Amino acid sequence: MSPPARLLDLTRLVSRLGKGKATGVDRVEAAYLAHLLALPDPVFALLRSKVGFMLLDRAGMARFNALYKSQGALPTPDLLSRLMRRSDPVLAAAETAARQLSIARCFPSRLPHLLRRYLPKGFTYLNTGHANLTEHSLSAIRTGGAGAVAVLIHDTIPLDHPEFARPDMIQAFRKKIAATSAHADLVIHSAMVTRTQTEKNFAEFGRVPKGITAPLGVTTPCPAKTTPREKPYFVALGTIEPRKNHALLLDIWERMHRDLPEAEIPHLFIIGRRGWLNVPVFARLDSLPFMNKTVFERAGLPDDEVAGLLASSQGLLFPSFVEGYGLPPLEAADLGTAVIVPPLPIYRETLGNYPVYAALDDSYSWMETIIRLKGGAGEQEHRALGQTEMARQVAFIPRWGDHFNIVLNSV
Repeated sequence: MSPPARLLDLTRLVSRLGKGKATGVDRVEAAYLAHLLALPDPVFALLRSKVGFMLLDRAGMARFNALYKSQGALPTPDLLSRLMRRSDPVLAAAETAARQLSIARCFPSRLPHLLRRYLPKGFTYLNTGHANLTEHSLSAIRTGGAGAVAVLIHDTIPLDHPEFARPDMIQAFRKKIAATSAHADLVIHSAMVTRTQTEKNFAEFGRVPKGITAPLGVTTPCPAKTTPREKPYFVALGTIEPRKNHALLLDIWERMHRDLPEAEIPHLFIIGRRGWLNVPVFARLDSLPFMNKTVFERAGLPDDEVAGLLASSQGLLFPSFVEGYGLPPLEAADLGTAVIVPPLPIYRETLGNYPVYAALDDSYSWMETIIRLKGGAGEQEHRALGQTEMARQVAFIPRWGDHFNIVLNSV
């Protein structure tokens, strides 16, 4: 039985409007937005600005969805946004756009009153972007009439591996997990591996909310046609941050340049924006002599171009130290592209026997696999095996319909 209404938190998507290519978390919140709009049930959206909260009805959500999908021009920031977001004019414009679409606004202290006025009692609050996971906000939403609070926790990497998180994020994230532990009626997990780790963290805060495991959907764009390339090439996809371990790939290409003629070295496309805490890797990308000869850095490519590059590549190289889910390997598998990853438990769960697994402390195995796949009999053998595996295991590629069947039947 559907709840009287659903309230989706869109605060993260507002903060991402006008700021380039969507992240994995952005895509999840956007998928929830599109799916809930396609259902006949009453639906609203909650957004937080620097000043307070905004409420959107279905019509406002539809217009917001169109703006997000088109990444169209944002309005000129209004006076309030200019005053509150002086250091971030893009966010000022995004909050102005959201304000224009809202049916009501309030200061944080008035949130319960706003919700009781516009939403039927017993609504379900859905949070998939980790924004507003605070003691104050979740208490106010409950006081405002929520019958259920459902939160999707993507992973707890900032707590489990603080070395890969910005220092200013760790304590804030700890508070989010504590508030979710105290207030959530349901926690949505994308995999059993991450569920186990997240629930260990919940236990430290004294309460483990009811959980479900619902793999995130993979929606691979139709690949754009790519210009045939003379050299075989590989793709590394993701934000350039320490956790993604681009340093390993640069080490391998340095070794190949020492050991092989340049004509025999495959190309590498590093696709993703530069992130944080990764100055040594950025310096290498700016100074290595083989940059723009065999290694190419690309950022901000459209999704269909990324899919086109992946589909025509010899394989995806994804040497992350840790992952909460890892969408790029699933997207590559969905295209029938070879995938080389470390033997992390999350990949064993989501990808099974499809990838080539190579330990992160064995760079020789990575290089050997890359050379084997770059052409000749080894590459043909692997691609044939990959296509056979995909034909046999295509059911392991999760779809959003399956995800929402699990989630919406649970709240």
